Amino acid sequence: VFEKGGYLYTFDIKTRNTEKIPVIIADDDLFARNEIKDASLSIRTADLSPDGERVLFGARGEVFSVPAKKGITRNLTQTPGVHERNPNWSPDGKYIAWISDESGEFEIYIRRSDGTEKPVQLTKGADTYYFNISWSPDSKKILFNDRKLRLRYVNIDSREVVPVRQAVYGTIYQFAWSPDSRYITYTEQTENDNTVIRIFDTQTSKTYDVTDNWFSSSSPEFSNDGKYLVFTSARDFNPIYSQTEWNHAYTDMTRVYLVLLSRDTPNPFAPKNDEVKIQETQPSAVAKEPEKGKDKGKGKTEETRAGETKPAVTVKIDFDGIEKRILSLPVDPSNYGNVSCVDGIVYYNEYGEGRRQDGMKLKMYDLKEQKETELGNYRYTISSNYKKMLVAQGNKYAVIDLPKGPITLKETVDLSNMKVMTDYAREWKQIFDESWRQMRDFFYVENMHGVDWPKMHDKYAVLVPYVRHRADLTYIIGEMIGELTVGHSYVNSGEMPKPPRIKTGLLGAKISKDASGYFRVDHILEGANWSKELRSPLTEPGNEVKENEFILAVDGNDVRNANDLYSFLVGKSGTVVELTVNSKPSAEGSRKVLVTPIDDEASLYYYNWVQRNIRLVNEKTNGQVGYLHIPDMGVEGLNEFAKYFYPQLAKKGLIIDDRGNGGGNVSPMIIDRLSRQVTRSNMTRNVTVPRYTPGEAFLGPKVLLIDNYSASDGDLFPYAFRKHNLGTIIGKRTWGGVVGITGPLPFIDGADLRIPQFASYSAEKSEWIIEGHGVDPDIEVDNDPYKEYMGEDAQLNKAIEVILEQIKNYKGIPPIPPAPDKSK
Repeated sequence: VFEKGGYLYTFDIKTRNTEKIPVIIADDDLFARNEIKDASLSIRTADLSPDGERVLFGARGEVFSVPAKKGITRNLTQTPGVHERNPNWSPDGKYIAWISDESGEFEIYIRRSDGTEKPVQLTKGADTYYFNISWSPDSKKILFNDRKLRLRYVNIDSREVVPVRQAVYGTIYQFAWSPDSRYITYTEQTENDNTVIRIFDTQTSKTYDVTDNWFSSSSPEFSNDGKYLVFTSARDFNPIYSQTEWNHAYTDMTRVYLVLLSRDTPNPFAPKNDEVKIQETQPSAVAKEPEKGKDKGKGKTEETRAGETKPAVTVKIDFDGIEKRILSLPVDPSNYGNVSCVDGIVYYNEYGEGRRQDGMKLKMYDLKEQKETELGNYRYTISSNYKKMLVAQGNKYAVIDLPKGPITLKETVDLSNMKVMTDYAREWKQIFDESWRQMRDFFYVENMHGVDWPKMHDKYAVLVPYVRHRADLTYIIGEMIGELTVGHSYVNSGEMPKPPRIKTGLLGAKISKDASGYFRVDHILEGANWSKELRSPLTEPGNEVKENEFILAVDGNDVRNANDLYSFLVGKSGTVVELTVNSKPSAEGSRKVLVTPIDDEASLYYYNWVQRNIRLVNEKTNGQVGYLHIPDMGVEGLNEFAKYFYPQLAKKGLIIDDRGNGGGNVSPMIIDRLSRQVTRSNMTRNVTVPRYTPGEAFLGPKVLLIDNYSASDGDLFPYAFRKHNLGTIIGKRTWGGVVGITGPLPFIDGADLRIPQFASYSAEKSEWIIEGHGVDPDIEVDNDPYKEYMGEDAQLNKAIEVILEQIKNYKGIPPIPPAPDKSK
């Protein structure tokens, strides 16, 4: 039986005839019916109107205008089947701009902010993916970046697209306008991977460097008065030292900086010296007449009161010597970003380690008072009139006056009316089409592996009208991108109906039904009860249960009439349960123990497997050889390596197990540690065992185990192991997928499409490596699945055999030489 093009067929092996199977399903299409969805649960971007009266949200493929306090929520697009995203309000309040694929490609559109006129398409002929947009302060131009590493702007009147920068090393993600709309500042990656800040003059089309690439700089923004350019830069070097080895790391390298754009701008941190001011006095008999047209006590002319307009800002930049006018705010080095400066107050976010959002803080620094103030845990954006701020915390938003002190959210924006009527047929077609376009624009090579990509779209598009469940769409997209024959090409569903999962309590044991009707504990998984993740419920002190004992009751319920013990433990994960146990299948002499079941035994089974391998290697090599397993090349894999590598440095040989490695990105760190060579030996008086430097180098031979589940960075690891001649590789050829992925791009329903975007090739010659083939072992050994399940690991046994032979040549370091005699 096989599937082809959405139909089932049978194939008769003898007659070689194919017959289509008729399938008729009576279905109410419950999961394909149009329904009202709450778009506030899918907010992607938020922007503030110029006066702060309204908030603009990009949510679930629509553009919403929501009142800050009272009023009507407007869906300005109402386009099911079109992905509208990244809306921005023009500074004059007249227009809203956003990116839309209504034309079949992502283009920039604008419409009047009140929604009274139809949208106008500004750009045409898009040849790639557009990321973000930014209005110029004069509301005449829109700046945007794209997948082809370009930064450009479009004039909304002439619709002319003007190039600003063609990058070479990566996408330009950060950019901003000067308050007079003349200059554009942006960050650009350079040849040493550091990002620099540059300024483009729209009048002369010249580009100037503000920072150099000795340090990485980001988040540039002009101050509202045009005096400063504020940004962040990693220029602080305060190392921390590892507790596992003599090595360092640099964290919290960033501060907030500002540039004095003009030589005439005073240094806000210049030394000050208070002096007595001499007041000039006038004769008391002379009364000064008020000037004509002035309002007493207010000092404003009638004309000024009527318009209340501020003079236009003209930005003056002296590029000569600008790098010498960079000043640091006196704040602690940390991780900063999203910097703004309004009327001499600098606002910025401080992020947690690794730029985690959960540790983010909003802070301000008053240049006049030279004081930093923490405002709270918020994201923020400032209105274009510089009087209001939109702050966000989780999914709560509030519009407040520009703060001068800590923020308390009293009233939040009412999101309850951000409802959208879905049309799943149109929405699913859009998601299918966008998935195809994203692959076209982001796939690591433009030739799409020689596949006729437009043909693949048409081949699978005919199936989309038959989709009746979100999982069907995911399947079709998966089949389409599978035509590219590449690893790391994944798709996960967006919003999809899912039944609630009820976690069953597990005991960390193998249990069988006894003839008596009770349940017998056949085997208890070894745990490390000091670790929350490796807790084995039946082994915890004070409530131990032994192997071969019987479970008679759960929470007082006799288990003899049950076929499955776990029927008593449904929903009991993390809940204290009373077990009645005995060494014999009888209530007489039984005892009661209190245990807390776990919801997943995978970590326990993994721990037991690793411990068994360590014991096996230790026993068969008489303690001379170490063993460690690396489950992935992420945090868990790095932790496993650190836990087991350093304690076994004194061994004569080491078996490194890369089998089943799920990939990640830390393999270069591990290879670096395995590649270390001893440079010198060390001794200390009264210590008879010499040491060496570096102290974390492994002296003896190494063997690496691989299999067909060693994947991604688990592929790159054995490739590097062989390239650096680190030892013998044993097992089966690896998975063979090293074209890498990054985070997903947005979809209407939150779908997750992972696109292979970058690849490795040979450092010696211009040819591709690993992808589609994998890394071959030096010695091929396959494990028989049945024997492996029964405890016989042929690959590990071969590794032990090989390394026992290799350690016969182990030399170690030379003995301590005789003490020198310097009296002669």
